[in-house]
Order: sequence, then C-alpha cells, then structure tokens
Amino acid sequence: MKRQRVLVAGLMLAGLVIVAILVLLPRLGRSAALTGYVEGEPLYLAAPMSGTVRTMAVARGQEVRAGQPLFVVDPQQQAGAVEQAQAELAAAEAQAADVRKGQRPSELAALDANIAAAQGKARDAEATLRRTTELVAAGVASRQQLDDARAGAQTAEASLAAARRQKETATLGARADEVRAADARVAQAKAGVAAAIARLGDLAPKAPEAAQVEDVFFQQGEWAPANQPILSLLPDSRIYLKFFVPEKSLAAYRVGQIVRFSCDGCASGLTAKISYISPRPEFTPPVIYSQESRERLVFLVRALPSARLNPGQPVDVEPRR
Repeated sequence: MKRQRVLVAGLMLAGLVIVAILVLLPRLGRSAALTGYVEGEPLYLAAPMSGTVRTMAVARGQEVRAGQPLFVVDPQQQAGAVEQAQAELAAAEAQAADVRKGQRPSELAALDANIAAAQGKARDAEATLRRTTELVAAGVASRQQLDDARAGAQTAEASLAAARRQKETATLGARADEVRAADARVAQAKAGVAAAIARLGDLAPKAPEAAQVEDVFFQQGEWAPANQPILSLLPDSRIYLKFFVPEKSLAAYRVGQIVRFSCDGCASGLTAKISYISPRPEFTPPVIYSQESRERLVFLVRALPSARLNPGQPVDVEPRR
C-alpha cells in the first residue's frame, strides 16, 4: 500500500513537472515583443449627385493604379449644366466684345449729323457776331446787342466742341468702367463653366493612388443617392501597424524611427516607420497612479510598414532599447 502511494505521488509530481515544462518553457523562451495588429483606413468614394450607376469598372478585391477610372454615375443632368454654363460664357464674351466696339455705324452717323448741325450754328453765330460788331462801330447797334451776339457765338462753339467729344468717345469705345464690368461677367461665366466641368468629373472619379478595392456598395444599374459611398479603396499609404508601448519604455520611441516586426506567414526582416505616438496613455482600471498601475500604462504607436499587410493581422514588434 505504501509503495502504491509513493508511486501515485511520483506520478503526480511527474505530471506537474511536465505541465510546468509545457507552460513555462514557451514563456521563458519568448521575447518581450510588443503586441499589435494591422489596421487600414479606407477611402470612401461617392458622387455629389444622385443617379444610376451607368458603369462600374472595378470589382471587390481588385488592384487599381493611380488615375484608373472607377465608376460613372448618370452624367446627363450635369452635362446639361455644363452646356448651359458654356452658353452663358459665350453670351458674356459677346457682350464684352460689343462693349469694346463702341457705337454702331448708324449711331456714328447720327453723331456726325449732330456735329454738322453744331458747325452750322457756330458759323451763323460767328457771322452774327461780326455784323453786330460792325454795327456797334457804326453806332447803329447797342453794346447790349454786341454782348448777346458774343454770348451766342460762345454757346455755339461750346455745343460744337461737345458734339465732337461725344463722337470721339464713341469712336474710342465704351467707358473703362463698362469694360471692367463686362470682363467681370466673363470671368464669372468662366468660373461657372469650370465648376460645372468639375462636378461632371466628380460623377466619374478616378483612383487617387494605387490601392485595392475593399468593397463595392452599388453595382451597375443601381440607383445611388447623392454623397452615398459607392465603393471603398484601401491604399497602401493608409495601412499601418498599431502597437502599444509600456510607459517606462516610451522615451525610446520617436516619430520617424524604424522598428522591426514579425507576423504569421510573413517574410522575415520586415520593418515599419513610426508615424504617430499618442500623447495620451491607456491603462487598466482602477485609475490609481500606483507603482503597479503605472507598469500597466501603455501608449498607442502607429507605424507605416515596408510591405503590404492585411488589416486585422496580428503582429509582434521588436522593442527598442
């Protein structure tokens, strides 16, 4: 009986040793890697106007290059707006050109007639002044008649000068303020055309950079509401590592530094460049700054990897010393 008890105790002790070996040895052999994961921030592309998706040029999971067409939402309505804006521009340009031309031939002929009439009146007034002057010298006319004749001649000369200035202004063109106003209307019409063309381009967007099509929310033939995402892209520049650094080791990390990391099924020697370090710590409650709780304080760090990874993939980051 005693031998059986010893045997049972020996077997139990051996079992405990085996369990300890299986549990503790992996932990002892494991490096103090920083845990983290891969996260991606997709780009959601939409159209500013509602309409039917006429063309869907990509599919979910497809790799696209920068500038590649993605989809087209019914452009007919906006194309009409572009044509209207172009017509308004043509009208504004024609009006500006007409303002610069000055008076029309018929109007110039009328101005010439006014000048001829003013010249006739000026000649008559000058002749009257000469006769009155002679009569005054002969003692036939009075000084008052001479003053009246002189005033009439001056008035006729002033009317002739005004008629000539009016024609000169018409020949040179419109006034400067009218020209500026016409030019402003042309500039406004050009801006309207550019805005209409830009809105038309928004109905057929292109990939802003190389990316993967993460999801397609509306297929060809479906009605897409305005500003509702039609598809989402996942560019390489928006995929990054997120890992957590203990509070006591935070001083060893700086934005722009390179860290090494590994993940299951990935190539060896992968690196990432730190792009962000959170200014706020995260910790486990209770919120008490004791020595024990301070050891649980961690700071979020983001880093851009040198290789493309899949969002959600766990990673182990080699700590910096």
